[in-house]
Amino acid sequence: MAAAAFDWLAEARSEDLGKQLRLIGRLRAGIPFAELSRFIQAIGMSQEEASAAFHIPPRTLARRKEASGRMATGEGERMVRYARLLAQAQETLGSLDKAKSWLGLENRALGGATPLSLLDTDIGARAVQDVLGRIEYGLFS
Repeated sequence: MAAAAFDWLAEARSEDLGKQLRLIGRLRAGIPFAELSRFIQAIGMSQEEASAAFHIPPRTLARRKEASGRMATGEGERMVRYARLLAQAQETLGSLDKAKSWLGLENRALGGATPLSLLDTDIGARAVQDVLGRIEYGLFS
């Protein structure tokens, strides 16, 4: 029996400590490339778009697919960060398409940067979370 697909959008936002600890274990072990492929397919993203979104060069993704089949911890963390913020944007803006579009648009509240361009660092991700929180509560962003 095949394992159930891991729900990255739900799990990445979970505040349950047990789920967070399991996610840490999955990251440390290395996210299987096949799981990355299922995730990007589920959200309608190409491998090229995933490369840009997760700040992983295309050649590195190709090596992960061919060699170990697993992503390095930092690469997995960037994928989880993206999944967490995509889920928050989807919840705030009402649809996956709107969320994906918003992540790629320049934002004045982020100094003209696109939210997507800031997700390679924790500080940038927090700034994006703050903007989404302001939108959610009806504050100008």
